[in-house]
Amino acid sequence: MSDFEEQAWGADSTAPAVGDLVKDALKKEKLLKEIEASQQDLRTILGRVETVQKEVQKLTSDNETLQMYIDNLTVQMAKRR
Repeated sequence: MSDFEEQAWGADSTAPAVGDLVKDALKKEKLLKEIEASQQDLRTILGRVETVQKEVQKLTSDNETLQMYIDNLTVQMAKRR
């Protein structure tokens, strides 16, 4: 069929081919799956960050307690002299 005949019958030459639509749909589906996987990875990383932050807070608190203990021992040792 010639271009003229296609236009005469109302065929839109700018419309994407069915194969292109399927390819685009598959690309979009793949991209959405990748985005979902990336979001899950980020959730996992965020969970790990929160766990590490809690560990750091506990260790900081433990260090403060140890420092007070050391300071008290130092004062007691100084009093004995």
